[in-house]
Amino acid sequence: MTSMTKQRLFWPVVALLVLLVGDLIASPSFFKIELRDGHLYGNLVDILKNGAPLILIAIGMTLVIATRGIDLSVGSVVAISGALACLWVSDNPDGAGTTLIAFGLALGLSLVLGVWNGWLVAALGIQPIIATLILMVAGRGIAQLITDGQVITVNSHSFEWIGSGFLFTLPSAILIALAVFVLASVLVRRSALGLLVEAVGGNPEASRLAGLRSARLTWLVYVFCALCAGIAGLMISANVHSADGNHAGLFIELDAILAVVVGGTQLTGGRFSLGGSVIGALLIQTLTTTVYALGIPPEAIMLFKAVVVLAVCLLQSPAFRRKLRRRRSPQAGQPAATPAPEKVEVTA
Repeated sequence: MTSMTKQRLFWPVVALLVLLVGDLIASPSFFKIELRDGHLYGNLVDILKNGAPLILIAIGMTLVIATRGIDLSVGSVVAISGALACLWVSDNPDGAGTTLIAFGLALGLSLVLGVWNGWLVAALGIQPIIATLILMVAGRGIAQLITDGQVITVNSHSFEWIGSGFLFTLPSAILIALAVFVLASVLVRRSALGLLVEAVGGNPEASRLAGLRSARLTWLVYVFCALCAGIAGLMISANVHSADGNHAGLFIELDAILAVVVGGTQLTGGRFSLGGSVIGALLIQTLTTTVYALGIPPEAIMLFKAVVVLAVCLLQSPAFRRKLRRRRSPQAGQPAATPAPEKVEVTA
């Protein structure tokens, strides 16, 4: 049992299971899944569907953090991607061609934004938190310029498919997130790319001296993270049938960072876990669903997230677990205290 608790994913999985069991106790029909019109519906399906954008961003954020970086601009990229796609769809006739062009424009711009972040970090040497903070602030303004400060509403069945459509009875958002996860896992675990990312994050100077092109690799992970955020932006805007440059993707960068940290990836870089980040994203989405299901005011969601994340992080900390064990059991290995020798008076 002790060896299991030391596993990276043990406590995130336990926390996720505890939340699901609590939901089942509060609502016995929580796990019920129905097949209506050839589509699957239920709370578990909704958790996966609504958590798909966060899963995508957490996957990209994992690789960025593995290189000792951070990307605070993903929320703005989400807003920009959704705004540009919805603007194109609203100004052109509905159809598959219009939707494909909208997707291409949105993802193309997302790649450009990723190149910008990577250039600031890898080429100019600006600290990642500062470099991405620039786009985090300016990106909201760009999204507002695209939408002209208005909420753009779209009614396109082909566009809505990426966020609220179905394929093989499952929501399309789940399948897209799964495809990106499988692709990223194959690239980083079935090739040398994952080892290179860990080497750059573990010791950038040593990897550079060893001949690794760390700047190019750092550039690549920021581009990939922005691409994931662009796809997530399309999902979010298609799911709500609109684009809001001010509120779309708001604070999602914080949820993504929390998901990565809960999943076992350290902010100091080096070793990472894509599977752990996915579990962390599902944990955060399940927590949000639980708050709504229990009738708790939505204003308390951030507080509940902070409490759960803090508890999981503490349980993952070896130092914290050692302190708990010391308090529960007496300290071993210390010699017992010997009584002081009695004083003997010597008389002449």
